[in-house]
Amino acid sequence: MSDSTPEQPASTGSGPLLERRYFIDVQRARHSPAQLMAEVQADVPRFSPEALADFEKTTGDAGPIKTGDEFHITIRGPWNGSVRVTDVGATYFEFITLEGHPEAGRIRFEAHYLDESPDVLRFEIRSSARSRDGLVAFAYDTLGGGKLMQEATWVEFCRRVAAASGGHALADVVVETFRHDEAGHVQHTRHE
Repeated sequence: MSDSTPEQPASTGSGPLLERRYFIDVQRARHSPAQLMAEVQADVPRFSPEALADFEKTTGDAGPIKTGDEFHITIRGPWNGSVRVTDVGATYFEFITLEGHPEAGRIRFEAHYLDESPDVLRFEIRSSARSRDGLVAFAYDTLGGGKLMQEATWVEFCRRVAAASGGHALADVVVETFRHDEAGHVQHTRHE
């Protein structure tokens, strides 16, 4: 992959826009949000469950991620695709999907303290995406295989980051989905 591979934003996709949020709250973390995110940015594949999704850096130097780096993600089933790093900060980073990925959109990883509980660190993953095309939308959303695989990957990713924080998870990972259909209706689901 190279910078010549076109990006695939949500506007190019098909079907409903899905905004998904996965988060876990940790008390007494031994790392600050910036320290924890530095650890994640230094080795993204370490936090991904190998049995479900394998991250391979295909563009960029070894070491911490930088804007412009690319990863090919091999996911069990027909869900493989590539992403490009579009933004990196002390407490976050963001990917955009590249042409050929089953989804069209962005995903952001972030660590921060909660305003209402400054001793609680939250790690969260937020995605905003549509399926690449109608066939993927049917297979991913209607049949559900891709959705379940993706959810299992990001839930385990959150758990591994929480463990790396050295703190105590207050509960399991919370998963929220906002489904925006073409008629403008929004359906919200949440589970732990």
